[in-house]
Amino acid sequence: MKKNKKSSPVISRNVYIVSLGCPKNFVDTEVLAGSLLVSGWGITMDPDEADVFMINTCAFIPPAREEAREVISEAVDWKKANLKKRRILVCGCLIQWDKKETFKADFPEVDLWSGIDQIPNVAARLNSLYEKPVEDAVNFLRTEVPKYIYNEQTPRLKLTLNHIAYVKIAEGCDNCCAYCSIPSIRGCLHSRTIASIKKEVSDLLSADTKELILIAQDVTAFGHDRKGSGETLVGLIRELDSFDGDYWIRLLYTHPAHFTDELIDAIAAARHVLPYIDMPLQHISDGILRRMGRKVTSAQIRTLLDKLRAKIPGIAIRTTFITGLPGEGDAEFKELEEFVKEQKFHRVGVFGYYPEPGTPAADMEDRVSAEIAEKRAGKIMDLQAKISLKRNKSLAGKTFDVIVDSVNGDYAVGRTYMDAPEIDNEVIIAVDRDIDAGEFSRITITGADVYELEGEIAEETHL
Repeated sequence: MKKNKKSSPVISRNVYIVSLGCPKNFVDTEVLAGSLLVSGWGITMDPDEADVFMINTCAFIPPAREEAREVISEAVDWKKANLKKRRILVCGCLIQWDKKETFKADFPEVDLWSGIDQIPNVAARLNSLYEKPVEDAVNFLRTEVPKYIYNEQTPRLKLTLNHIAYVKIAEGCDNCCAYCSIPSIRGCLHSRTIASIKKEVSDLLSADTKELILIAQDVTAFGHDRKGSGETLVGLIRELDSFDGDYWIRLLYTHPAHFTDELIDAIAAARHVLPYIDMPLQHISDGILRRMGRKVTSAQIRTLLDKLRAKIPGIAIRTTFITGLPGEGDAEFKELEEFVKEQKFHRVGVFGYYPEPGTPAADMEDRVSAEIAEKRAGKIMDLQAKISLKRNKSLAGKTFDVIVDSVNGDYAVGRTYMDAPEIDNEVIIAVDRDIDAGEFSRITITGADVYELEGEIAEETHL
């Protein structure tokens, strides 16, 4: 008599997924999708084929919450077309932020509201909707201080391009900047182990991943929550750099207060870690930095930038700034403007300040109007556009290793080491011979715009 083989889950219902917010949140979406698949749910790209409309939300700033509101409204309209069959699940940051449950009151049509610690239980909770009356379900679950983070054994459906993978190395944040609600949404810093991350990376490389993007709210704080363990970002970099093969490691996001000489040396010495640093500086005025609670001074920032450029040749530095924090007068903004002119960063993003309820900055005096904050942000972006165009034009005639993201007939789209996917510049490549998506190719830059490069395949071989 033959033994019965363990059967795969039978797919009887499908989920349509919308992922909002940052790459960190996108990893959660991939984990949610993986847990649903192994529990017998199907994933569909067509909402008309779905039984469940799932929205993984962001709630970091008002525009993110407004976007969530718009997508939930779309889901409500979708549900009304078939009330007997269809269900709505809203999960992620919004549930952690919405401590007064105002969104729940505004959208009674939503069947489940599921916080971050509920990620492993989403499939079971969805099953319960079809096993008992919806009105009997506990539909709003949130923990005050979430602690969940996935590991190398967690089911995960990678939804990026096959050659790109985000690896979340830590969750939460202990920096507690005065303007930021992340600690109240995501909880305190909790890091994975190096062994867990290394096993995940090994599996990803075996699956032909070429670009590993290490992410956390602050990757430079990795291991700070486990003092005495000996696990730091330096140790992690050295372990992940030890694999054979051609692959990139990119770091998102770093904090200027947590760089050490040892870390800079480790990045400089690594074969696979890109000379690319995403380091939100937020401002340069000492007065504003103090108000922000950034734990770093203007002089320390300038010293760090000089050191990074001296020790890591060709380094591309990406940063972000916030304009309009309470107390930012014309003098403080002028200082920021001059700093951007002086530093000539490779990539810059700027955001007008939004007062987040419950954060120290929301109660500060000397408020700056939203209109002025946005106007100042626009001025910095206009300034950076000129810097970016000049930088890009200076690349003409130079040849780079480019990772090819897609091939579309007579042209391909790729990125240099200076460019993170869906954030920075792209290289539009004229294709006159075979070139494959997901591979590295030597590309000579032939033209440039503010946020785009043009190139052609070089005569020399790829990596």
